[in-house]
Formats: sequence, C-alpha cells, structure tokens
Amino acid sequence: MKLYGYWRSSAAYRVRIALNHKGLTAEQISVHLVKNGGEQHQSSYTALNAQELVPTLVISDVNGQERALSQSVAIIEYLDEVYRESPLLPVDVFDKAIVRAMSLTVACEVHPLNNLKVLQYLASELDITDSAKTQWYHNWVNQGFAALEQQLVQYSGDFCFGDSITLADLCLVPQVYNAERFKVDMTPFPNIVRINAHCLTQQVFIDAMPENQHDAS
Repeated sequence: MKLYGYWRSSAAYRVRIALNHKGLTAEQISVHLVKNGGEQHQSSYTALNAQELVPTLVISDVNGQERALSQSVAIIEYLDEVYRESPLLPVDVFDKAIVRAMSLTVACEVHPLNNLKVLQYLASELDITDSAKTQWYHNWVNQGFAALEQQLVQYSGDFCFGDSITLADLCLVPQVYNAERFKVDMTPFPNIVRINAHCLTQQVFIDAMPENQHDAS
C-alpha cells in the first residue's frame, strides 16, 4: 500500500492512525499542500485524486494492478472491512450508527468548513482578514464540538464510544490538534479534552502525530 498524504493534513492523520491500529504498513508519500503552488494540484497527483485532496490510498489488487481510494472515512472503512482485527466500528447496528454519527460530526460538519482550500479561498477570493478568518474557524469548531460533547456525555468511556478505539477517535484527535493550532478555547469541552489526552497516550496515535512524520517541517 501507498499512502499519499501531508503531515499536517487532519484527514491523512486519521488514516495514519487507522493503519497503526490495524498493524499495517504503507509507503508514505508526501504531497505538500503549500509548496510549489500546492503539489495536490499537479497532474501527476490529480490522476490519482481528481478532488486534489489528501489522503489517497493506493492498493494493489490480486493481479498486481494499482487502484486508488480517496476520502479518509471511506479509506478507513475499507481497511476495517478488509482487515478485521482490531475493529474500528462496533458490532451492534445502532452502536455502529452512533460512532458513525460522531465521526461525521467532525468529518462532514467541522473539517470541510475549515479545510485549507476553504481558508485560502476566504483570504484570496473574498479578501477576508486574518481576524475574520480566525473567527470563521472558531465558529464551526465550537458548533461541532458542542454537539459532539453532548454525545460523549452519553456514550464515552476512555474513548469516544466506550473503552475501545473507534472511528470517532480517529476523527476527533486530528481535529483537536487543529483546534489547538488555531487557539480555540477548549474549556467548554471537558470530555473532548479528556478523551484526546487519553488517546495521545496510545502508541498508535503517537506514531501518527504530525510532528512524527517524515515530511514534518
């Protein structure tokens, strides 16, 4: 397997955690999102990922033909179905839906509005000031985290759902990393803070941290 990513990409971060949790190894290929006008826009990469986003996971099928997967949640669910050990979703159908809902609160409601391409568009096309851009960022994080915090009151243990690592934790930790980078006040979210801190004691999360990647700069 080959994982095309970027050390600070929260979506790539999610997939790195999943690979570690499953005990899988993938060749890490850096796609720098800022240098050279953004390497994700180069034709060599868009041939793999037409959305010009990271991550992309390239796998070889039984015939040795390479096939590409995009979208971090889809990649993680693929890995979870193919590699059954250390599952990332509960067996119970209702519980599975709860974990997916937690995960998508981050992956669909918070992260897309604060992704690099959105922040770049706000600044370059709409001439938004840095302070207004920060306000935008904080607003969507606060809304999403407030909803997630209420779910965690009901369902969390050591992790987002009970006492096992799930897809929800893989989405949460990278988003907290970004929230802290942008100086979001985490005081209103004690369960998020608690679970994030616990996750970061686990080696599968530590090894996936942005600063521990080969392309960190």
